[in-house]
Amino acid sequence: MRAAGVTEFGGPEALHLVEVEPEPLGPGQVRLQVQAATVNPTDTYARSGAYAGRDPVKTPPWVPGMDVAGVVSEVGDGVDHLEVGDLAMGVVVPFGQHGGYREDIVLPGDSVVRAPQDVDAVAAATLPMNGLTARLSLNYMGLQRGQVLAVTGAAGSYGGYMIQLAKTEGLTVIADASEADEQLVRELGADVVVRRGDDVADRIREHYPEGVDGLADGSVQDALVLPAVKDGGAVATVRGYKGDGQRGLRVFPTLVRRIAEDRAALDGLRQLVEDGAVTLRVARAFPAEEAAEAHRLLEAGGVRGRLVLTF
Repeated sequence: MRAAGVTEFGGPEALHLVEVEPEPLGPGQVRLQVQAATVNPTDTYARSGAYAGRDPVKTPPWVPGMDVAGVVSEVGDGVDHLEVGDLAMGVVVPFGQHGGYREDIVLPGDSVVRAPQDVDAVAAATLPMNGLTARLSLNYMGLQRGQVLAVTGAAGSYGGYMIQLAKTEGLTVIADASEADEQLVRELGADVVVRRGDDVADRIREHYPEGVDGLADGSVQDALVLPAVKDGGAVATVRGYKGDGQRGLRVFPTLVRRIAEDRAALDGLRQLVEDGAVTLRVARAFPAEEAAEAHRLLEAGGVRGRLVLTF
């Protein structure tokens, strides 16, 4: 069957259609006929070989992709929350040929739930990975209703979900944005918007001189944003940054694989979409054979919403 993958790591041009073998279905698993797979920044790192050292599979092709949506075509013993024919979405922990950019994939049943009602596969595919990452970040930080959360990279998918999930939990949100993105970030629910940049911590402190209770660093500024947080506050990071060990800050590197089989969390995101509390944003869809162009566009920057491959 077809997949978009690489036989040699490299730039976007390394990504092309490859043939992969069907995966066997076991107990507790679900087979999806993939209709859409979201393109995320982590996929571009996988394509370039950044994760090659930790992939247990050392032979090509390698297939990126961490979230999918499509039609359930088979369910294993013990799966009772899905039926053949359901439109569903799932999160993928990729290795070797097992990545989201393939037209048929087998996933743990607890990594797959029904797609939100009245949402197509392209939009549904944009929710699992970024949505669950945001959910896990909030779980780690443990902020209470009325506390203040800062979000950097707020116009991005992770940042947008952070804002919207935080608002459902009664948090006050201060977020960064460029001038062009300010209206978008306000519409996502941010209470206060400051200009993005290397001095964003200072801008946040102008509004909260004692510092914020928590910060989700979607812009991956690491040490630059720590001064925005009060002593003993919480910070969620998305690329493994563990902080500098100062001021009692509690820093939580957030890896979605730790929540990839939390079906209740994924289904909770589905419900929030249906309730209108969480917004799905698609920037553009590409047929799978144009995966290289999707990666080029993402790496050029400035994409708002998600790029999606279709099968």
